Amino acid sequence: MSLPVSVPASAPEPVDPSRVGVWLVGARGSVAVTVVAGCAAVSAGLRSPTGLVTESPEFADSALPPLSELVFGGHDTLDCPLPKRAEALAAGGVLPPGLPSAVGAELDAAEREIRPGGPVPGETRSPRQLIAAFAADIDDFTRRHGLARTVVVNVASTEPAATGDSLPPSSLYAAAALEAGCPYVNFTPSTGLHHPALADALAASGLPYAGRDGKTGQTLLRAVLGPMFHQRALTVRAWSGTNLLGGGDGAALADPAAAAAKNAGKERVLADTLGSTPEGEVHIDDVPALGDWKTAWDHIAFDGFLGTRMILQTIWQGCDSALAAPLVLDLARLTARAHEAGLSGPLSELGFYFKDPVGEGPSALSDQHASLLTLATRLRSDAGERDGMERGGVERDGVEKRTEERGAVERGAEERDPGAGGAEEAS
Repeated sequence: MSLPVSVPASAPEPVDPSRVGVWLVGARGSVAVTVVAGCAAVSAGLRSPTGLVTESPEFADSALPPLSELVFGGHDTLDCPLPKRAEALAAGGVLPPGLPSAVGAELDAAEREIRPGGPVPGETRSPRQLIAAFAADIDDFTRRHGLARTVVVNVASTEPAATGDSLPPSSLYAAAALEAGCPYVNFTPSTGLHHPALADALAASGLPYAGRDGKTGQTLLRAVLGPMFHQRALTVRAWSGTNLLGGGDGAALADPAAAAAKNAGKERVLADTLGSTPEGEVHIDDVPALGDWKTAWDHIAFDGFLGTRMILQTIWQGCDSALAAPLVLDLARLTARAHEAGLSGPLSELGFYFKDPVGEGPSALSDQHASLLTLATRLRSDAGERDGMERGGVERDGVEKRTEERGAVERGAEERDPGAGGAEEAS
C-alpha cells in the first residue's frame, strides 16, 4: 500500500491565538471528509450551519474558535486522497453536487497534512515507536501552522473492545495526543483513553478530554424517548432494534466484537434513563448497497394504565456522515475553548454528544443540553474575564505611557529652564 511521506520540517509560523488545529484520526474516512468539506462550505457562506449547535445564539459570546480558523490534518492508513473521497461522497448524495470542487483548495490543504497511521499489516515499529511517531506528527503540524492548540479527534472505524495489556490502535493515537499535549475527543466506541495503561498519564496530563461514541441517530432518539416513558410512569417491557448500514461503518461493525462495543453505549442509555434494562437487543447488519446511509428501527413494547399493552415503533433514516460531521466540529471547538479556559479532565458537559459519556452527568437529552448550556455560560464568563484583564492591561499600559511621556516633557522643560525644577521641589 502506498502511503504519504511526512514532509520535511519547515520554519514555524508565529503562534496565532485564534487558530486551532483539528487532528483527525481516520482522516480519509467519510466522516472526516465531510467535516473538512462542511467546515469550508459553511465558512465560505456556501451552506448554512444547520446541525452546528455551537452556531446557535447561546454560544455567541463563548469565544469559540471561528470555523474559518480551524486547520485540519490527521492520520490514516488509507491512501485515497481527500478530493477523490469527496467526489465519491458527492456521487453518493452525502455531499451536495459541486461542493468538492468549490472547496477543493481546503480539501487539498487538509490532504497535505495527513500522515501515515498504524499499525499497518507487517508493522515493524513497536507501540512506543508508533506513539512517538504519531506525537511528532502532531507537534510538527501545530508548530508549522503556528496554532494556539490542536485537538485530536478519533473518527476512525470502530474496534473490538480491548482485551489484555496491549494497546489497540485507538489507544496508541490517544497516547500520542497526551504526549503532544493535546486535548482529545473520542467520537467512536473504541477504547482510546479508556485503557488502564493510560490512566496515570491521563491524570498527570491536566488535559481536557471528551467521549465516547457520538450520538447521531438511534441512540439520540432513545435519549429522548427513554425519559418520556419514565416521566409518564409507563413500564417498558421490551426495547428491540435493528440497524442497517453500509460504508466503512457497516463493514467494521460486521465484526461481532466491534458490534458489541457499539451496542454497549446504546444499552447504557436505556438503563440510565429507564432505571432498568428492558428485554431486547440491537442487531447491526452490514448492507453495502446502502453506502453511507443507515436505517435504524426500534420496536418498543410498554404497559399503559391497567396493564394495557401498547407498542411504539420508530424508523430513523439518515446519512451517517452528515449527522456526525457537525457534532465533530462542535466538539473540536468546545474542547479547544475548554483547554484555553484552563479546564481539565473529563468534560462531562459534552455528554449531550455521546452515547457513553465520560465523567458524571445526566443521560436524558434535555438534561444534557442544559448541562451543555452551563458550559457555554462558563466559557462566556471566562471570555469576559479575559477581556477585562486585557482592557485593564491596555489601560495600565496607556497610563504608564502617558506618565512616561509627561516625565519626558518635564525633563525637557527642566533642561531648558534649570530653575523650574528647583522651584517645584522647593514648593
